[in-house]
Amino acid sequence: MMNSKSTPVFSFFRQSTCVSTWLIILFLGMANGLSAQSLDLSRAQIYTPIKDKKVLRRSVEVLREEVQKRTGTLLPLATKVPTDGRPLMYLTLQKEVPNLPAKYRQLLGQVPTLAAEGFSLVADPASNAVLLVAADARGVLYGVGQLLRKLELRPGQVLLPQPLRVTTSPKYPIRGHQLGYRPKTNSYDAFTVAQFDQYIRDLALFGANSIEILPPRTDDDFSSRHMKLPAIKMIAEQSRICDEYGLDVWMWYPNMNPTYEHPDSIQKELKERHEVFKAVPRLDHVFVPGGDPGDLEPDVLFGWLHQMAEVLHQYHPQAKIWVSPQVFRPNQAWFDAFFKHINAGYPWLGGVVFGPWVKMPVTEIRKVLKPGIPIRMYPDITHSLSSQFPVPHWDLAYAMTLGRECVNPRPYDEKMIHNALDEYASGSISYSEGTNDDLNKFVWSDQDWDPNRDVMETLRDYGRLFIGPDVAEAVAQGMVAQERNLRGPLLPNEGVLRTLTQWQAIEKQAAQQVPTNFRLQMGLLRAYYDAYVYRRLIYETELEQQAREYLRQAGTLGTQVAMEKARTTFEKATKYPVAPDYRQKCLELGELLYQSIGAQLTIEPHGAMSGRGNFLDNIDLPLNDVLWVMDQLSEVAKLPSEAERLRGIHALLHRTDPGPGGFYDNFGAPESWYRVVSDRSYEDDPGSLLSPRVSFGVGLIGEEWVHEVRATGFDGKATPRAWMHQVNTLYDTPLKIRYDGLDPTASYKIRVAHTGRFRSKIKLTTDDGSLIHDFIQTGRQPFYEFKVPQAANADGQIIFQWTCGEGERGAQVAELWLIRE
Repeated sequence: MMNSKSTPVFSFFRQSTCVSTWLIILFLGMANGLSAQSLDLSRAQIYTPIKDKKVLRRSVEVLREEVQKRTGTLLPLATKVPTDGRPLMYLTLQKEVPNLPAKYRQLLGQVPTLAAEGFSLVADPASNAVLLVAADARGVLYGVGQLLRKLELRPGQVLLPQPLRVTTSPKYPIRGHQLGYRPKTNSYDAFTVAQFDQYIRDLALFGANSIEILPPRTDDDFSSRHMKLPAIKMIAEQSRICDEYGLDVWMWYPNMNPTYEHPDSIQKELKERHEVFKAVPRLDHVFVPGGDPGDLEPDVLFGWLHQMAEVLHQYHPQAKIWVSPQVFRPNQAWFDAFFKHINAGYPWLGGVVFGPWVKMPVTEIRKVLKPGIPIRMYPDITHSLSSQFPVPHWDLAYAMTLGRECVNPRPYDEKMIHNALDEYASGSISYSEGTNDDLNKFVWSDQDWDPNRDVMETLRDYGRLFIGPDVAEAVAQGMVAQERNLRGPLLPNEGVLRTLTQWQAIEKQAAQQVPTNFRLQMGLLRAYYDAYVYRRLIYETELEQQAREYLRQAGTLGTQVAMEKARTTFEKATKYPVAPDYRQKCLELGELLYQSIGAQLTIEPHGAMSGRGNFLDNIDLPLNDVLWVMDQLSEVAKLPSEAERLRGIHALLHRTDPGPGGFYDNFGAPESWYRVVSDRSYEDDPGSLLSPRVSFGVGLIGEEWVHEVRATGFDGKATPRAWMHQVNTLYDTPLKIRYDGLDPTASYKIRVAHTGRFRSKIKLTTDDGSLIHDFIQTGRQPFYEFKVPQAANADGQIIFQWTCGEGERGAQVAELWLIRE
């Protein structure tokens, strides 16, 4: 096994050799004798000698229909090789190459032996022909996809602007995406059968060979107001569609029952499996998560899987069961038992799935598996909050407003994440909750096909095929700009407005598509939304500074006057809003997305589930500390004397003051990150299993949704924004924070705000072995304060280290005061 080689986030190529490579891509000019002129295929005919319908499937139909949608031209089918000189698209199998007419054999040249699903595609203006030679049925479909990706399709025009010579086979055999038909998703539950057909087709054009569906019963409701068919009927349609394209069908099937040991419970579960497995015409694999949801001990889990396999094979005899070591509170005994079963050689076992909330890095899983047992990746490409692969140093303003399932193009991040982990697995099927991650799906499929694939080529193909050739480059660059704007502090990021200008130019050029093209709508929405949040952040940050200035003058103005002026200043954000036209545009685009693809971006009127894809509901969330400040001022106003009110205002203004010789840090903010100790880069550990990350949420007792940063805080009062983001490590990975330049003769005390998603039992020590405190339960209160042993800073520096007990979710620190006594 080769060592993992990480790729810098915005690097274009992976620095390792790909077994299945693009041998020749886009020969330009006179390379290999090809003419530099474009190839006009507007009057082309399509010919194929393939007669076996199981091989041809829908590939020719796809080519003709996708061209017709964009050009209005239905390319005719030829019943024999035409000789009338019209352009020709010739589709055949590699085994038929010896039977090709001589001129096409010469055009094709020497083609290496294609691996499964591979193809060779040659387009030559001099020969007035496009020749597709495929290894098998899927190779025909993927070759058609490659051709469609490179064509410039306009009304009445089918143009290939450059000669093309591509020979390629996929590196990984598993390449797909989860399309769950359930209410929790932000759009799939509103799909019609036709929309699923088109979406599955689109994914196949970029190399996907697998679609994962969900049974009717999951950790969700059975139905939603958006559903066009009952779930049991829709998953049958999804399975049928995949089979018609020749794609594998997977099913994610969680264990929802509280027990799988009582005979009555087991019989009920088996009856449900009979109904579900019988309903779908094709099913190749079933993925059962070890947890999230589900919470079974390995002996019970594998005993149940054996019974489930017997039912599965009654309807799908060759289907395999895959299982993941996902468990929220893992311990070593659980993992030991799990992998003992995995390595036992069960005939129904397909392999192991590595996904969110798997504690063990995939490198370690590979080591404990017997050779030959495959791993399938299950990457979370859909979430931003509470995600497997977070955006590094995401600004709180974005986290609050974009939420958990925003439109989230992250092309270079996805390539980097993929290439950091790919060599340990046999491919991936992504975890997706809707169309918000649309671009990421296509990037991930291309990387599963070839990890050396240039992301910009994928983006240009995406823009060219799905939005239009005249804006392909602008769309590609616009999506890269949107990803770049997500990283780091938002307040100084002037690039956000430049990105909006880019997308406004695309909007003007592709104006006819805006009402119907959901991919264009998503790009525009993010551009306007980001600009609106950016403008509001600048405005509301300045308003808060003005309000605080009035409070600083309370001794001169009087507390009542100062508080009223502060209140009036804060209210300007709503009375005199900034950029209202951007806000209105976002709402209009949200409605268009609901109409075009069923995207549910609001609870009302679009029927979204709270905390999922409803980020438009967050569009007006305050981006300063107005809620906390006004809460505090309400308490100050109740004080009976002017002197007491002055002291209350002083405490508000100096909340973060550590005193003379002290230190204060907000660890969700980049200015404090330099104190966080880590020996791994984001590129080395994108899932943060062994390194710290910035996370979001308040997470004190009494809050229902601990991952929503807008939650009301402790005791029903608003929280400071500083509590809404923190540094976090997962499970028992230590969290280390360093302080240098301390007075070695002084005594210090530490005050910590442990807010965030997790309520864990944690212990605090220092690098010299001093114990600050033994295990305590966090989440019951915001602040914890302890004396630091003087010996800990005798050398002028301290590394504080928080560790969790076995089975805990992780350590997190939002704020830290190191106070000199």
